[in-house]
Amino acid sequence: MNLTAVMVRVDRAEPQELARWWATASGGEIAQDHGDFVIVGAQPLAWGFQRVAEERRGKNRVHVDFAAAPGTGRAGEVERLVALGASVVGEHSIPGLTWTVLKDPAGNEFCIH
Repeated sequence: MNLTAVMVRVDRAEPQELARWWATASGGEIAQDHGDFVIVGAQPLAWGFQRVAEERRGKNRVHVDFAAAPGTGRAGEVERLVALGASVVGEHSIPGLTWTVLKDPAGNEFCIH
């Protein structure tokens, strides 16, 4: 592959609040706060939260999938994220893969495998 992913960017009316949530959820930290653009340093990708005037409408066209840390398991990670303020959208399974769809406090969907 010729491209290397370095950051996931999320548009938000109030980026600081969501950046703090994702910093806690991902085990990262606020690396830079420029007011309208906040970067959360986490591995393997940084997260960028950018202020936009318009609110999100409809379903995400792109979302991120995460693997639960070894020893935690999917159910344990889902429980931890719900305690932080995420909400469960649904559970899905196909042969060889089970995942949980969640929403962050701003309504952005993501998955835990």
